[in-house]
Amino acid sequence: MAQAPATSKSKRAALRLSAAFGGAGLARRLSPGPSERAALDLREVPAGQAEASEVRFLIPLVGPHHVSDWDAVTARLQATLSGFLAQADPRWRAIICCQTRPPLPADPRISHLPFEDPTPGNDKWRKLAALCDHLPRVASGPGYSMSFDADDLPHRGLVGEMLRRQARGGYLVEAGYVMDHATGDIALADAPSLAQPLRKPFWKLCGSCCALCHDPGDTRANAFLRAMTAHEHRMFPYLAALAGRRLTPLQDASVLYVLNHGENFGARRGRVGFKTRFVQRFKLGDATRLAQIAQDFPRP
Repeated sequence: MAQAPATSKSKRAALRLSAAFGGAGLARRLSPGPSERAALDLREVPAGQAEASEVRFLIPLVGPHHVSDWDAVTARLQATLSGFLAQADPRWRAIICCQTRPPLPADPRISHLPFEDPTPGNDKWRKLAALCDHLPRVASGPGYSMSFDADDLPHRGLVGEMLRRQARGGYLVEAGYVMDHATGDIALADAPSLAQPLRKPFWKLCGSCCALCHDPGDTRANAFLRAMTAHEHRMFPYLAALAGRRLTPLQDASVLYVLNHGENFGARRGRVGFKTRFVQRFKLGDATRLAQIAQDFPRP
């Protein structure tokens, strides 16, 4: 299972307009892809009114046979998990999917899902599919489901903000930080502004960017979560909107994405260079703000 290809922007616009003005039935006449069909199926189910009870982090971890330094990979996972353990609100769970069980903290909210598919090649999206299929076995009732990379770092208030605000569709990380591990520089990724018209929002740079309001007891919701996470992250807001689950931007800069640490997934695809340039262009220089970031995020 390879990453699902993105839909062209023109077709995205046509499908969204058709669904908005003619409903899911009209949009289905435009030959939607599998994820769009799943979105249109979910669109016919009104968003629930029940309160989300927890945040579920779905973490596909690269296998040791794909990396040069497994200890470095597991150390970065430990930093990510430390960020969950440091959350001000304890209502979360994290599931890590990998061929080999990594060292994990002794916390019942953290579990390992074994992955035994021997198909060669990049298995990140097959692991995400396995996590989506597994979630209904361990969670029930509405919550926020978020695919989260094993080397990204959550703000200590991430879970609390989601559960306090109770956005019906889910959340989008529009503001977040990007750190170049090689230099220690940190940049703010956020929506463009008059002062920074070329800045990019975080969700265009990092996959740990979308928390979907999701009930594992709803088969259509499960099918949509699985289909959405088969795509690259730039498709997430479009697919959620097509499903009638519009994403609400989080108020805080909620995730820190670390580049150039040696085992980045993006580096294996040759896609880190422009992000390194982004950090240099938009790096932060305010000492007070940098000190606050150091308090709010576990450091790698």
